Amino acid sequence: MTKLRLAFMGTPDFAVPVLEALMEAGHEVVCVYSQPPRPAGRGQKLRPSPVQKRAEEAGIEVRYPTSLKGEAEQEAFAALDLDAAVVVAYGLILPKAILEAPRLGCVNVHASLLPRWRGAAPIQRAILAGDSETGVTIMQMDRGLDTGDMLLVESLPITDQTCAQQLHDDLSAMGARMIVPALEGLANGTITPVPQPEEGVTYAEKLDKSEGRISWCEPADVVSRKIRAFTPWPGAWFEADGERIKVLEAECIDCCSTPGFVLGDDLTVVCGKGGVRIKKLQRPGKKPMDAADFQRGKPICRGTHLPY
Repeated sequence: MTKLRLAFMGTPDFAVPVLEALMEAGHEVVCVYSQPPRPAGRGQKLRPSPVQKRAEEAGIEVRYPTSLKGEAEQEAFAALDLDAAVVVAYGLILPKAILEAPRLGCVNVHASLLPRWRGAAPIQRAILAGDSETGVTIMQMDRGLDTGDMLLVESLPITDQTCAQQLHDDLSAMGARMIVPALEGLANGTITPVPQPEEGVTYAEKLDKSEGRISWCEPADVVSRKIRAFTPWPGAWFEADGERIKVLEAECIDCCSTPGFVLGDDLTVVCGKGGVRIKKLQRPGKKPMDAADFQRGKPICRGTHLPY
């Protein structure tokens, strides 16, 4: 294996296994770039990103500039004298000077089968759209939004049970498994970058909390996909007695009545086509609860008509 001098650029949990894979493979990760620490918790103390935390545990220098457009930041990056930079959900746009500084360029781990779902939220958008598969694309970055040439691609099925958290974890592990052979192939010339197809381009827009509201007029399979895609964040929710209640888990069933009508004490709610039986949910400020425990407290009774 060719030992490379690398920078790693990433921020959330998703990126941590890729960083660990690079270190375990023996590459020299000389610097990590991440988003700045953010206020969190009741005390609003600054909390480092998961990537920053892991890098500091490994004794790697961490930088967290708010922008990479300045000449000083670009010169500092170029001075690292890198073979490559590996980028995973970093959160900043990389200017041309950054993209071109490493000898082999910047390599991105993206959680979709490009060119489908370029952009910020590919995992959730794939579930919401009812895609039958997704995957990871390792690509060489250019100045476009996830438009670079592809180095390696692997796919993973999406079933009617797939939730965003599990898919997130599976794709993160897949990216970690793929990055080392991708870099090896790029370095020794055994992998030829392939342009992305011109057809099939879609964009995964950033998630907004307002999208989480459940419309009971939609078919049950659409409601189910929203619940699975938006758990744990931003959450799929409905209103009952003035409360915004999150639905964490549900299953589709066959039924027919007015959308939003609660058919039974087991929290079966009619949708535009079919219905869903809610299995786990959460009141504001409370812990998640199974439907049976929820109904023993302040229940949503049979015959209730939920707003839609």
